[in-house]
Amino acid sequence: MQRALVLAERAQQLGEVPIGAVIVHENEIIAEGYNQPIASNDPTAHAEIIAIRQACNTQNNYRLLGTTLYVTLEPCPMCAGAMVHARIKRLVFAANDPNSGAAGTLCNIAHHPQLNHRIELTSGVLAEAASERLKAFFKARR
Repeated sequence: MQRALVLAERAQQLGEVPIGAVIVHENEIIAEGYNQPIASNDPTAHAEIIAIRQACNTQNNYRLLGTTLYVTLEPCPMCAGAMVHARIKRLVFAANDPNSGAAGTLCNIAHHPQLNHRIELTSGVLAEAASERLKAFFKARR
């Protein structure tokens, strides 16, 4: 999660919402990403999606079996859906997202009973650091 927080800082320096993500396989970081929708003019350029795309290229597979995705904010429905489709084993996130959290706060795509894959969830890891960064970012923009 420490690396994800560093990546969130990179996003913030670019004027993006400070969210960072890393994907780990067998105790090794295989991909990372940070929010870039504004810079790339791409609404799907969330930290998680960028990391998933990179990991799939690294693994030469669209399935990311046995991986863990660490992210500084609870994933939105799009990102949670992509994790299910990629068969990510475990999701670890820092702060809950009351506006669009899809791993238990607003809804739970990661454990949806009608989907064919469930993701192990761990929340609250370094939540205070991630939450403070997000609050400061939005306060500065107001």
